[in-house]
Amino acid sequence: MPHVNSLIGLLDSRSFMTIWYWFALVGMWSATGRNIIGVPTEAVSRARSALVAGHPDHPAAMTLLDWLSLVLPRWNLGTTEGAVFLGVTSFALTSLMMLGFVFWLELAQAVFLLMFPFWLLFWMRVRLARRLTPVIEAAQTGSTTLDQAAQDAARMMTWHRRWVTVLSMVSVLLTVLWGSAWALMHPNGL
Repeated sequence: MPHVNSLIGLLDSRSFMTIWYWFALVGMWSATGRNIIGVPTEAVSRARSALVAGHPDHPAAMTLLDWLSLVLPRWNLGTTEGAVFLGVTSFALTSLMMLGFVFWLELAQAVFLLMFPFWLLFWMRVRLARRLTPVIEAAQTGSTTLDQAAQDAARMMTWHRRWVTVLSMVSVLLTVLWGSAWALMHPNGL
C-alpha cells in the first residue's frame, strides 16, 4: 500500500491523468446546463412552447416572468463590484495561465482549462441579466404586455442556452485534446 503524505498526494496532482478531474469537468458542465441564470430550463422551455403555440396567457409564461423577477436582482453588478471582480479574476486566471503554459505546471493548466470557460460563462450571464432587466421592468410598469415580455425573455434565454452549449462543447473538446496531448508528452506523469 503506497504511503500518502498529504491530501494532494492522495488526490494526485497529475490532473489530466486522474479520473477525478474528468468527473469534475463533466459534473460542472452538466450542472451548468440545468438552469439559465438561476431559472430552470424547463420553465423556459414550457413558456416558449406555450408562446409559440399561441397561448400568451398560459401560466408557464407568467411563471417565467416570476422566476426572472426573483432572480435578476442577484445578477445586477454595480460598476465597482464588476471592476473589482473583473480585476481579481483576471489576475487569478492570468497567473494560472502563466504557471501552466509558461512554467508547464500541469495542475495550473488543468485548473485554467476548467475555470476560464466558467469565467466567460459568468460574464455571459451578467450580460443576459442586463439585457433582461429592462424587459422585466417594462412588463412590471405596464409599458409592454406580459406576453410580449415573456416572449422576449424566452427568446433571449433560449439563445443564451444555445451559446452556453457551444461554449461547453468547445471547452470540453479543447480540454480533452490538451489533456490527451499532455498524457502523450508525459506518459509516466513526469
